[in-house]
Amino acid sequence: SRFETCWPALMKDSHGVIIIFNPELPSHLKEIEMWYSCFVQQQPLLDSQCLLIAHHKPGSAEDTENLSLAHPLNKLKLIHSNLEEDPEDVRMEFMKYFRSIINLINESREREEMSIIS
Repeated sequence: SRFETCWPALMKDSHGVIIIFNPELPSHLKEIEMWYSCFVQQQPLLDSQCLLIAHHKPGSAEDTENLSLAHPLNKLKLIHSNLEEDPEDVRMEFMKYFRSIINLINESREREEMSIIS
């Protein structure tokens, strides 16, 4: 990819990774493995800091709803977004994800402060 030289800058100090893909494209299913490897495993981030979004275009095939991803992607939180049918659902899941990231950041900050004190 043309942008690989920018990746270290993108990754620096990141607390979470959201990977959005089209579940109808087999090439995307291969690519998300690469994104996961580079942006989550090599950082290293926890799996809980990564969110997968399978984005369904209007009028797309319904059979991709039962997506079964290979290991290690199957351990990640996966949400299906279909903005025509259920935008509110996606918004709720986003909020849950952001809250969990904020909690992680606060916990690690508290741990750092405690280690400085002791």
